[in-house]
Amino acid sequence: MSNNVVLIGRINNDIEKIEIDDTAIYKLMINISRNFKNRNGEYETDIIPIELMNNIGSKVFEYCNKNDLIAVRGRIECKEKGNPIKVIAERITFLSNNRNLINQK
Repeated sequence: MSNNVVLIGRINNDIEKIEIDDTAIYKLMINISRNFKNRNGEYETDIIPIELMNNIGSKVFEYCNKNDLIAVRGRIECKEKGNPIKVIAERITFLSNNRNLINQK
């Protein structure tokens, strides 16, 4: 089985940095517009929580801002029933500027 997801969207908040023991976790949300209209003739937007760790998180924290367009490759995580689903990012591509690809290592 495989658990892979690729998303393209805009960062909709300031990136949050959380220190737990010796590990830094970075949290952000991205807006992804659907490519079809609802019954009211409007495009809806999904808001997806993203978590980043280690080098990838620090680079995104340093170089990205609210409204930047990014591509995220990662895996979906839902540890328990009732907890929200989130995406754990393994790779980020900056799409709204000339910055290079970041890989988590």
